Amino acid sequence: MNKLANSTSPYLLQHANNPVNWYPWGVEALEKAKNEDKLILISIGYSACHWCHVMEHESFEDEAVAAVMNEDFVCIKVDREERPDIDQIYMSAVQLMSGRGGWPLNCICLPDQRPIYGGTYFRKNDWTSLLFNLADFYKQKPLEAEDYAKRLTEGIKQFESIVPINEVVDFSEADLFKITETWKKYFDDKEGGLGNAPKFPMPNNWIALMRYAHLAKDKYTADMLALTLEKMAFGGIYDHIGGGFARYSVDGRWHVPHFEKMLYDNAQLISLYAEAYTNNPNPLFKDVVNEAINFILRELCSPEFGFYSALDADSEGIEGKYYIFTKKEIEEILGEDAELFCIYYHITDEGNWEEEQSNVLFRKESDENLSVLLGLEVNELQTKIQSAKNKVFKARERRIRPGLDNKILASWNGLMLKGLCDAYKAFDDASFLESALKNAKFIIDNLITNNGRLSRVYDNNIKNHELAKSSKTIAFLDDYANVIDGLIALYEVTFDEEWLIQADTLVKITLDHYYNADLGIFYFTADDDEQLIARKSEIMDGVIPASNSVMANNLKKLGLLFDNQQYLDISAQMLKNIYPELAKYPSSYSNWILLLLNEIYGIYEVAITGANSDNYRKEFEKNYIPNKIMLGGTKGILPLLENKFSGETQIFICKDKTCGLPSNTVQNALKQIIA
Repeated sequence: MNKLANSTSPYLLQHANNPVNWYPWGVEALEKAKNEDKLILISIGYSACHWCHVMEHESFEDEAVAAVMNEDFVCIKVDREERPDIDQIYMSAVQLMSGRGGWPLNCICLPDQRPIYGGTYFRKNDWTSLLFNLADFYKQKPLEAEDYAKRLTEGIKQFESIVPINEVVDFSEADLFKITETWKKYFDDKEGGLGNAPKFPMPNNWIALMRYAHLAKDKYTADMLALTLEKMAFGGIYDHIGGGFARYSVDGRWHVPHFEKMLYDNAQLISLYAEAYTNNPNPLFKDVVNEAINFILRELCSPEFGFYSALDADSEGIEGKYYIFTKKEIEEILGEDAELFCIYYHITDEGNWEEEQSNVLFRKESDENLSVLLGLEVNELQTKIQSAKNKVFKARERRIRPGLDNKILASWNGLMLKGLCDAYKAFDDASFLESALKNAKFIIDNLITNNGRLSRVYDNNIKNHELAKSSKTIAFLDDYANVIDGLIALYEVTFDEEWLIQADTLVKITLDHYYNADLGIFYFTADDDEQLIARKSEIMDGVIPASNSVMANNLKKLGLLFDNQQYLDISAQMLKNIYPELAKYPSSYSNWILLLLNEIYGIYEVAITGANSDNYRKEFEKNYIPNKIMLGGTKGILPLLENKFSGETQIFICKDKTCGLPSNTVQNALKQIIA
């Protein structure tokens, strides 16, 4: 076994038996490269990554390829989910060199870590030839390699950088119109989503578009949202048997998924579909949320109530094998009920995707339309399909399961905490709140160290809890940002200020260790973390919103809740700095656009006080008001609650530091909010 044998990362452990002399990222490998004047080969991926597995089988398990790698390179394996800071730097390098990125990510660097070449997946012969050429290039032309590394590293430092804007910027609805007109050019008005193949759900994009459509009364965007949500829920990207979404579809109609199932996708999609239900109470959206949460609690939840990271795309070495069925298999499971099930999910003898006779389950018709075609009552159809699904689920459970990545990450648990709170807010299901409270307790008890700092990864190999709490840990801005966001969401559905105070404590740590006051932006890494070749800021939103955009929204909310002008000023400066970029490529700034929406339309601060405050809150949440924050309870220290506790339950609607007269009913309070 190589140097990865003692790793805790499932991804690194997958490579522990490779003939490549892999090292984990650390002093030993980096010093070896310097002392022996060898190029560093940094290979980055994650455990659920299909093409990472392919390159491992083709190249890293091959003795001849490994010999080439071991001869001229110090080879380092990195789990991008544990070390997104390293991934961020070398992904920037590859994007600058090739204009594209992805995983596996392979970068060749000088002994001092500065890159000179990189790419994603390489076929075995191409990989071997590349390594020979790069090793020879470094030996024969070291000065050229040094010059290129210098220029590329400067480019990395400038990538996703900002120039602070000091003049006053006035935002308007015209700005939003310009931004969304650019966005609409990418809408697929036939299949939903953005662009063609491959298609990613991009939940934060659709949350921003949903709120814009509501506030600006944009029917076309609202229609595109409804189309997208239905198409995704009907498509093969959704697991119709076990719930939850795969990472993306390889085609343009959501049919064939890339089968890995990630916590971060599903957490955000729970938030999206829950909010969409409040906006448009489609029973399909409720089913999606229920089934996705059940999937996560069943398959991605630790006994301590931390959430695991992912399920692999592959099982038995074949992508998607766990999820696909032949028609014969369905007939054996369901007997006489198979015909209806096959019609419902478009299962055919010949199969509907590349594997011979195999089918990816997907829908096309609503239950209402299909019931008419089949001559069944809607309830009868749904009952028959649910019964069949249960039988297929039990049969599938007997298969060899995809691999589980049991890393528990602070950042992704923050996303899931928020998802559970959003689901509870939309559906008033007490089990969702119970799960959220258990997860929040897990985060506080296990991912916050004795000095109050977050730990990105829960180390379940440390049995001594106090040792784990006191050991040296590392966390990144996304860990703080998403956990803070989740804690704010938990406060808004419980009115328990303990969660808000904890969120505020974490904000103060980010300001101390991550914030660059001169630029008006946060670094991704702390000032006392390992110093890499560049200290980067994460600005552009991707499949997960950028840590800076999440922090800017957090500071806006907490600034209002605590009447903290410093927080409001920092948030405003961050938005001002990013504002010139928003209209260029809105999809990459969707979470910033959420902040812009709140700046333009304002935020309603809804304070509900008194013994019946929780019931009033639940009733209030049935109304779709996306630009609001909720606070209240029977007691509290928040400035906005001062002098608002009396003998009866009251609702105060406040905006721009002004509160209206208290209302004794939700209906009267809503009259103070302009629809």
